[in-house]
Amino acid sequence: MKILKIIYYNFLVFLVLIILIEVFFGYWFKDENFGIYMRKERKINWNTSSNFNGKEYIFSYKRNYWGFRGEDFDPKNVQVIFEGGSTGNQRFTPQKLTIVGSINEKFRLSNININIYNASTDGKSVNGYINDFNFWFSKIPNFNPRYVIFYIGINERNINDPFLDYKISQKKIDQIKDYIKNNSIFVDKFKFFKNKYFPKNTSAYDFNISSLYDNFEYVDYKKALILHNDLDNEDLEFLNKFQNKLIKLKSIIEINNIQPIFITQLKYNGLEDKRLFLANNQLKKFSNNNEYFLIPLDEILKMEKNDFYDEIHTTPQGSERIANTIFPLLANFFENEKKSSQ
Repeated sequence: MKILKIIYYNFLVFLVLIILIEVFFGYWFKDENFGIYMRKERKINWNTSSNFNGKEYIFSYKRNYWGFRGEDFDPKNVQVIFEGGSTGNQRFTPQKLTIVGSINEKFRLSNININIYNASTDGKSVNGYINDFNFWFSKIPNFNPRYVIFYIGINERNINDPFLDYKISQKKIDQIKDYIKNNSIFVDKFKFFKNKYFPKNTSAYDFNISSLYDNFEYVDYKKALILHNDLDNEDLEFLNKFQNKLIKLKSIIEINNIQPIFITQLKYNGLEDKRLFLANNQLKKFSNNNEYFLIPLDEILKMEKNDFYDEIHTTPQGSERIANTIFPLLANFFENEKKSSQ
């Protein structure tokens, strides 16, 4: 009986110590408490390999403490962020070979003091971009980006998964687990130790694209204007819903005092997809009406064979082609911004 009491009191003291450490050092009551959001997008370090066009790439897929792809950073230094879905995140591509990584390297080589921080997460649409400002960025202290690049089109074509846009787990029990994992100091330190010394090894990915380009025909913007000339009621309803999302995004832009940069998108076969064509055009009208800077990628770029490993995701070759097109336009935009502020 005496031994049981000793065990009981020792356990009680241990439990109290755990609670006190969590209260004082955990994130339960801090401003950067992410709650149930973003748990699966933070503090990731996965060793992986991918094979594109017969070449193997071995790399680490990292998402930092704040949930951005890449290494940790001081939030107060962030001036430009990139918002996209899986086509911007590019989970299976080494960071330096992604669209964002390639553009950053071109800034560096050109001695332009700009770095784009990648906030892209898989499956995210415009609704997700709005939610990011409400539930993610608002949790990051001293985080006030001046420019936000919105990569829009692909994920607007269909009804989106709200859990991908909110970045929360579907089951309540998983949400409770996420809440604990996001706020516990012990879990945080364990995650840090695990990522540093025992990074997760994921399967190798071999993207065989041989069948993707069977009977391949590219639909450029001029062809798409003719191909998608007629609009039915479903098309009009789609455009109306998309416009409403853009109006909500405009409100976020104004509240956060950011300068938006919009970029339209392409699939492997250009603009054969009617919904993508319509979304791009609606985005152009929205940008023009609000005098927002836009890069009409769908009009100025033609993708080539082997630029994609599936219908919407680019290989390193395709990412470089897109970056080569975007970079000079971004560089010119930022140069004009610099001049206007002097």
